[in-house]
Amino acid sequence: MVKLSAARYGKDNIRVYKVYRNNEAGTQDVVEMTVGVLLLGDIETSYTEADNSVVVATDTMKNTVYLLAKQHPVSPPELFGSIVAFHFVETYKHIHSAQVKVIVHKWTRMTVDGKLHPHSFLRDGADTRNVEAVATEGKGVDVRSAIAGLLVLKSTGSAFHGFIRDEYATLPEVSDRILSTEVDCGWSWATFTNLKDVQAAVPKFDDAWNRAKTITLETFAKDESASVQNTMYKMCEQILSAVPMVKAVDYSLPNKHYFEIDLSWYNGLKNTGKDAEVYAPQSDPNGLIQCTVSR
Repeated sequence: MVKLSAARYGKDNIRVYKVYRNNEAGTQDVVEMTVGVLLLGDIETSYTEADNSVVVATDTMKNTVYLLAKQHPVSPPELFGSIVAFHFVETYKHIHSAQVKVIVHKWTRMTVDGKLHPHSFLRDGADTRNVEAVATEGKGVDVRSAIAGLLVLKSTGSAFHGFIRDEYATLPEVSDRILSTEVDCGWSWATFTNLKDVQAAVPKFDDAWNRAKTITLETFAKDESASVQNTMYKMCEQILSAVPMVKAVDYSLPNKHYFEIDLSWYNGLKNTGKDAEVYAPQSDPNGLIQCTVSR
């Protein structure tokens, strides 16, 4: 005897671009997003009995995202993700939960002749602003905001020593090393009961994102890091202190290793320890350090 124990489906990688035209000022603002939708509910028979009468077609989901982007603001993404999630739960009574992911791609206004250009932009980094909004019938919406793909490096000010040494350990202890990582930082908001509560919090979303990014960068740069673990914990503490409506902060930081190259084979040339100047960047394997800090 078998049974369907879990099921969800949706539309992924919905590409959306929206332009805001300020005709009085003669300027335009643009937002580009990638949106994903997953639905959960009374959909078992579509799997077990080939009953498509319970299926909201994934093409319908795509169309819905486009229409809601036209009818509503898409910024901040926490609001738009919540609008989309609530739409599916409220429109289709057999859908009990909707998970919406929004990735906002960077378009930064160009400076031309010393002035901000009214309608030209550049992508000045691969980092993205991400949101996951999960609306659940009878509960509200849970929102997680995030910074992802933010690549950072500092050439000194990081150490790693005092770790377990046994017959398996070969890593040397160091008091000074290169520290580089690709930041994935998320913060989870207290549950919003309805869309009005999300709308009331709109000013807080951009402020929290700016604070989280500033705290991440400043702590990374200033901290005399004893370990990635300790540095990321300090970041979490500060974000929780700065944003009272956030209930938890999480980080995932992969180590981007840079190894010294021994060049002593060439006439005794010194390039290790205090003489190291040329390094070999490594792609893998890499350390991966993660944590969640909650109230």
